[in-house]
Amino acid sequence: MIYKSVAIVGAGFSGSLLAINILRHAGPHATLIERRGVFGRGTAYTAPHPSHLLNVRAGNMSALSDRPQHFAEWCTARGLGGGGDFAQRKMYGEYLGELLERSSARAGERLALVNDDVRGVEVGDQGVTLHFAAGPAQMFDALVVAVGNLPPHAPPGLDPDAFPPDLYAHDPWDPGLTEGLSDDDTVLLIGTGLTMVDVALSLDAAGFGGRIVAMSRRGLLPRSHVPPGPAGDRNEKPTSRASALLREVRARARAIGWRAAVDELRPFTQGLWLSASVDERARFLRHLRPWWDVHRHRLAPAVAAKIDALREFGQLSIVAGKPFDYRQSEAGIAVQWRPRGADDSETLVARRVVNCTGPQGDLARSTEPLLRGLIEQGHARADANRLGLDVDSQSRLIGADGAPHPRLFGLGPMTRGAFWEIVAVPDIRTQVWTVARRLAQAHWVGGEGL
Repeated sequence: MIYKSVAIVGAGFSGSLLAINILRHAGPHATLIERRGVFGRGTAYTAPHPSHLLNVRAGNMSALSDRPQHFAEWCTARGLGGGGDFAQRKMYGEYLGELLERSSARAGERLALVNDDVRGVEVGDQGVTLHFAAGPAQMFDALVVAVGNLPPHAPPGLDPDAFPPDLYAHDPWDPGLTEGLSDDDTVLLIGTGLTMVDVALSLDAAGFGGRIVAMSRRGLLPRSHVPPGPAGDRNEKPTSRASALLREVRARARAIGWRAAVDELRPFTQGLWLSASVDERARFLRHLRPWWDVHRHRLAPAVAAKIDALREFGQLSIVAGKPFDYRQSEAGIAVQWRPRGADDSETLVARRVVNCTGPQGDLARSTEPLLRGLIEQGHARADANRLGLDVDSQSRLIGADGAPHPRLFGLGPMTRGAFWEIVAVPDIRTQVWTVARRLAQAHWVGGEGL
């Protein structure tokens, strides 16, 4: 397969970095498509408030695989700290945007930035045709789906259409989320993970002095980073059975601390996931995923300290329970919920309910036209555990017939069903580097670059 042109749908971290790497590898012509019109940032790195920090130190956040300290050096040159610091997320967005702008300036006609929405797709023997909301249809030799995380599903028992936006906020990133509240109000955040932390910080930054209640089934809160300590010395792949691995990690945690015990798994996580059976993966997701998430994806110390302060002050409460019924009342939304381990339910009246359940990957519930089109035509399918798109080890989309398509690729969080550990910058940049090299090599072998 020879690739002379590649369409990349989604200009967040994954898509923008792929375009940058295709250019660095002297690959085919790239067209980067983004309907929001903001290239090189994505949802995660447009957080407007300085309190929104990266949850990984700058020294591990380089966008370039071959220059691991690139972001740390960028920060130091601008007086924004060093490799051991947790930079503001909006600064990381500026870093990515600057990388893309420089690449675009050097690339000339080899890179096109298109501000439009893909409304349809056709995959044929000659290429992939994309239909746009505004511009004319275009055909490409390959398509890369880099749409990032899908929006969260509505919590069970809640009909989003039954409440006005002033009462129920489906989008936790809505700029108007903090408007129209008074200090006498209660805001209910459904979910207690990283999204909840962002919303709580936004409410506090906006001067909200009312009550914030964050609720999830287990009431688990992401743990905090601490100053780096001795690293683990694991040099062999651990067992892939979830139950045995849990016992092994617990034993290691007692010996070297839980952070080091989790961190030393990082070189093996994708391999463990790839070698696990579908049933083993399902058991992990059902029983261990919540615990893995809060220990693996941690908070910057300053963010953790702020959340602790809100809790100690009594403004933020973390509760374990299951909300199951939502009804509009004079004061907002009356939420019926059952505390974890209890038989009787309770009622909480919230002036506003915010969906903080985090990104979902169930393609059957997605209304994204590009994804729906690929699935309906049989060129893509959900992975076995319904975490996102099914891809092979080369990130090619797997169709309904179980075969990978040579013209179709998936990147980033939507491929977590295949790789699991594919939501953090170090993992995505490796995936992007590999796909970019594959596209570029096919381009040069075809003679286009000679």
